Amino acid sequence: MRICIVVGTRPEIIKMSPIIRECENRGIDYFMIHTNQHYSYTMDRIFFEELQLPEPKYNLEIGSGTHGVQTGKMLMALEKTYTKEKPSLVLVEGDTNTVLAAALAASKCHIDVGHVEAGLRSFDKTMPEEINRLLTDHLSSNLFAPTEVSKKNLTNEGISEDKIYVVGNTIVDATLYNLKIAKTRSKILDQLNLAENYYFLLTLHRQENVDDKKRLESIITSLEEIESKFDIPLIYPIHPRADKMMKEFGLKSRLEGIPGIKLIEPVGYLDFLVLEKGAKLVLTDSGGVQEEACILNVPCVTLRYSTERPETVSVGKNVVVGVEKDDVLKGVIGILDKELSPENPFGDGKTGQKIVDILV
Repeated sequence: MRICIVVGTRPEIIKMSPIIRECENRGIDYFMIHTNQHYSYTMDRIFFEELQLPEPKYNLEIGSGTHGVQTGKMLMALEKTYTKEKPSLVLVEGDTNTVLAAALAASKCHIDVGHVEAGLRSFDKTMPEEINRLLTDHLSSNLFAPTEVSKKNLTNEGISEDKIYVVGNTIVDATLYNLKIAKTRSKILDQLNLAENYYFLLTLHRQENVDDKKRLESIITSLEEIESKFDIPLIYPIHPRADKMMKEFGLKSRLEGIPGIKLIEPVGYLDFLVLEKGAKLVLTDSGGVQEEACILNVPCVTLRYSTERPETVSVGKNVVVGVEKDDVLKGVIGILDKELSPENPFGDGKTGQKIVDILV
């Protein structure tokens, strides 16, 4: 067996890290390809350094672009690399253009595909990520579903149970492993002069939110209302895509004008974990952040109209509110009034080990 692990964004690096470590520890024949879909130091390379992972054997340097351009470039480069290296299995994680391109190129080269975090569904096909995860699941021969909900999504689509393994989510492995390190290394709370449980944390980056001026305006209005109601700091490590679009729409000055908001540059993984763990509440449109907040027992408000992580809602740690001011404020007030359950629906932190056991 020769495994090719393909990553392209920081969530993929984080979620693949337990599998990479397991391969290293067992001396398994594997190599890594990084498409470089995220290509800045703060959004990408720092994660390999902080997670103490080996450098990828191949860096394709794809960078940004439209969905078609980005996916097309990846297909050409990945096909060439697969032909040279001849892996017996390509392992991908998640729902990005990298994941779809890696799975499609492998399928064309008659190489088996393993999909980590298979079976997630938002049931919203206007999201590019939904198309990516749907197609990747149907191209895969090994589907590693995080929960029984994910497995049911797959079987409902006619995928054979023989291909599906319910293993939990590697985000639990990564979060628990790295939080211990982060607590000793990170000084982010001191640097930002923050007290634990006395700030809100915001992440915002999805295309359907930041590329739509009306939705972005609505989110900023919601943030103004939240700041007025609660009068505590709101920390936003601003994503490059969101920063670019806010400037194009002429909205950044309005965001900066909110008295309690503190815009900061994107931070490394360890610093972000500490910010998440210490937050009174997280507002996000990220799937991974919904999971991490759930694992860390921090209330989460999702600024979207659907989620492919319904388990976080089922256990009462997340509310999906959309972007309208009244709905967002109602969601924030409602979840802060609740006592959160310690229940974690995503596994015991041994998912990486389970996945490698199955592959071996």
